[in-house]
Amino acid sequence: MRYFNVMILGPTQSPYEGGVFKLELFLPEEYPMAPPKLGRICLDILKDKWSPALQIRTVLLSIQALLSAPNPDDPLADNVAKHWKANETEAVETAKEWTRVYANDA
Repeated sequence: MRYFNVMILGPTQSPYEGGVFKLELFLPEEYPMAPPKLGRICLDILKDKWSPALQIRTVLLSIQALLSAPNPDDPLADNVAKHWKANETEAVETAKEWTRVYANDA
């Protein structure tokens, strides 16, 4: 049992509020010495800041916190980060729309 489907709720008062984000979590054989695998998520504790003392709960809460406060200075997608920096209001509206369309629980 090293493969899990998890869901994270979009944080309140964020562009992702009301969204249900489905993630695939995989625990490598080296876990807990190596971090869990969560696809293409840019999060330092899944890379060079990993510690075996961290729990899966902490990882998931960190992802939810990243949704509350996106960091355009450490992006996964450069074009989205550029949009966020150039016009944050428009980028937030885009995030809300994409959440409504792609992250609903239906």
